[in-house]
Amino acid sequence: MPSFRLLIFCTTFLLAAVILYRYPTQIYLNLSPHIAALHGVLWRWQLPTSIPYFTPESVTTEERSDDLTRSFTRHIVAVGDLHGDMPNAQRVLRFAGVLNDLGDWSGDVDFLVQTGDIIDRGDDTIPLFTMMDELRAQASAVGGTVLSVLGNHEWMNAIGDWRYVYPTEIKTFGSVSDRQKIISTGRIGRSWANNYTTAARLPLHPSLGKPNTPYPSHHVFEKDDGDDEEDIVVEGLSHSALSFVHGGLSPTYKQLSPFPSAINDIAASLLRKLQHRAQPPPHPPYPYPGLPPDSTRQEHELYDANGPLWYRGWAMDSEEKVCGDVDAVLKKTGTRRMIMGHTPDFTGIVSRCNGKIIIIDTGISHAYGGVLSALSIHYTLTPVAGKVWKEREVVSALYPDRQEVLVDEERVVVGDFKH
Repeated sequence: MPSFRLLIFCTTFLLAAVILYRYPTQIYLNLSPHIAALHGVLWRWQLPTSIPYFTPESVTTEERSDDLTRSFTRHIVAVGDLHGDMPNAQRVLRFAGVLNDLGDWSGDVDFLVQTGDIIDRGDDTIPLFTMMDELRAQASAVGGTVLSVLGNHEWMNAIGDWRYVYPTEIKTFGSVSDRQKIISTGRIGRSWANNYTTAARLPLHPSLGKPNTPYPSHHVFEKDDGDDEEDIVVEGLSHSALSFVHGGLSPTYKQLSPFPSAINDIAASLLRKLQHRAQPPPHPPYPYPGLPPDSTRQEHELYDANGPLWYRGWAMDSEEKVCGDVDAVLKKTGTRRMIMGHTPDFTGIVSRCNGKIIIIDTGISHAYGGVLSALSIHYTLTPVAGKVWKEREVVSALYPDRQEVLVDEERVVVGDFKH
């Protein structure tokens, strides 16, 4: 009988130790009454009463501070071009874990990033933008975030270039003039101005700041010297961030720094001009309206083939060229990989240069007949000893029937990364 009791004691002690190891101290404090009760039972059995348990008073300052250095995790999901297809968009967001069974924010991810081209080639423009705004509010209420990037098709519509607008989609707005109003100064247009950017930078750890915190924090470049990126010192987690644009960040584009604020400031200025001008009759059948007459050189460069909305070099150029160019752009933008849509591959998500370039447009819309996909990034920062941490990032392509690991990287970093 004593040996049986000893077995029960050892099992209970091991369970308590596992719970203590698994849960942070503050959570474990809530379990202390149950451990205390178990302690009393063992005492009545006349077994050793050395099972440790905590009360708030018995936790030292040092033990409380250890709770601040527990592992940090961040889960990001990114989705490419949706082009007017609400059912397929919902399917993707469900199997990626963003939506629950009711179609609401699940709370299982920390960030959802959508890289533009929600509009055109389908009829579901209004429900798609409505869904994104609803998810944005739901996520914010529980500590999540939705980051939205404007694609070249959103910008085309803002300009008055309606080449890819279906007549049936116009009817969902009511009329041409109703559509013009809604996407300029109406509900959708206001959301573009307030909730969407043209470029995004998402730090993987909160010590690097909030999403879209400019990098570098103090602009170190002189206006006429584009090669001063050599002056940036890379330390600790400084480049533990991701960039998101619709088309791509060309190596020769002049507004890469500070990132993403240089791009987004230009884009915000141009969008205001487009939304508040007298709306031109749409092209076609009317002539292409172009940018407003008072658009700056930088605003024209934003929208040209080398700008972040239209650039296709990372998808189309040779492996030798893109892998030779990518590191300089990553260094300027303070990121470790670039994620973009725009150039579809109907077989799946494309990873180039060991995951430094990831292209996530797979033709989700029925207009293309591609594959349903999402990108998942799981990031973990785990304390090892003192100021030594282990950083791990797993990047996976998600499909309805499978997932494919594109990147699984670990490295050791040194610093004070409490959160």
